[in-house]
Amino acid sequence: MLEQVGSLVGSPWIYAVVTLSVLLDVFLPVLPSGVLVITAATAAAAGTATDVPDILVLTLCAASASVLGDLAAYRLAWRGGARLDRAISRSRRLTLAQERLGAALARGGGALVVLARFAPAGRSVVSFGAGAAHRSARDFLPWSALAGLAWATYSVALGWFGAHWLGASWLGTAVSVGALFAAGAGAGYLVRREPRTS
Repeated sequence: MLEQVGSLVGSPWIYAVVTLSVLLDVFLPVLPSGVLVITAATAAAAGTATDVPDILVLTLCAASASVLGDLAAYRLAWRGGARLDRAISRSRRLTLAQERLGAALARGGGALVVLARFAPAGRSVVSFGAGAAHRSARDFLPWSALAGLAWATYSVALGWFGAHWLGASWLGTAVSVGALFAAGAGAGYLVRREPRTS
């Protein structure tokens, strides 16, 4: 499969697939966009030195799609009104997450937006929560851009360095994906602890 992904790295299709996956995973957090970015970066690392611009384009595609997806979710929640509030109120976890997010953003917790980008479904909760709470776009979008760039850079770097240290194999990809999941678990833990430590 790495060979198939590797053949796509030089074509525009891999960028379109990565962009679409990252863009949509704010609405469908089960999409494996992080795994796809790592796999594409691993396949690119298996190529020659002329593939380095592909890594940069891959990073820019993933970061840009992350910000655009966040903005779409933010605007959708902003306009969602009572219907979105009713949907959130049906879930105790979403209600609690929205309350914590609102409290953190009210304290100026923009770093929470960056941290939540690594947590499972954290990006969705933050983007929808910021829009539903009518937080200022000037407060939210710069942090979203930083979060998208940090996540994309980290994911691409995992694939790139994993391939160089462990080889462009399933082992290198698995270790890189494991590191992404470990960062997500750590970020999720810190996001949940945030209201208590402040």
